[in-house]
Amino acid sequence: MNLLRPQNHKAAMTLTEVVVVIAVVLILAGLLLPVLTRAKRKAPDIYCVVNLKQIALAGRIWGTEHNDTYPMGISVTNGGSMEMVTTGDVVQTFQVMSNELQVPKILICPEDTQHHWADSYGALAKSNISYFIGVEVTNDANPQMILSGDANLEIAGTPVKSGLVTLGTNDGVAWPAERHHYFGNLGLADGSVQMTTISTLNQLFQQTGVPTNRLAIP
Repeated sequence: MNLLRPQNHKAAMTLTEVVVVIAVVLILAGLLLPVLTRAKRKAPDIYCVVNLKQIALAGRIWGTEHNDTYPMGISVTNGGSMEMVTTGDVVQTFQVMSNELQVPKILICPEDTQHHWADSYGALAKSNISYFIGVEVTNDANPQMILSGDANLEIAGTPVKSGLVTLGTNDGVAWPAERHHYFGNLGLADGSVQMTTISTLNQLFQQTGVPTNRLAIP
């Protein structure tokens, strides 16, 4: 009598099944790759928004100890930056808020290739700053005033220069391709931050309630 020996059968995928699996993997990769690419592109933008939120928060915290007034509304002799910021110098403003800002790296947009962060606030210079300061913003009484934002602005296709820039409501400011590809971020006096198109950028400047907006550009 022949005894039947158990046989181990290993299931193997057919060529058709292998092709189907590969096709499914390729389809999923094709669907996920654009999503991951967009997420990677958005990461620097998010960091930039966070930086501006911290700058706005620093101004408000600093103000609580100075009669609810931001550094731009207090003289240098009293610990503010009023005289300096009205000449277009942003360095003093960020230096007096250094305790609230903690690290100078906050002042650099991750997409800014023209500036680099400082090792300390004592060594801070305009080359270590990516963001402008709104000279007129001395408190949060007018929440639509523009406190800070990406400093890579253009007027009539020409980049704004370092120093004091005065913008009328119809000057037609714009974001260039660099940094955020025709988008940019603005921090308002109420502590909010908005990522804006060129159209929205101009609308916000028109809604500040003042005929001209003076900006200190690093």
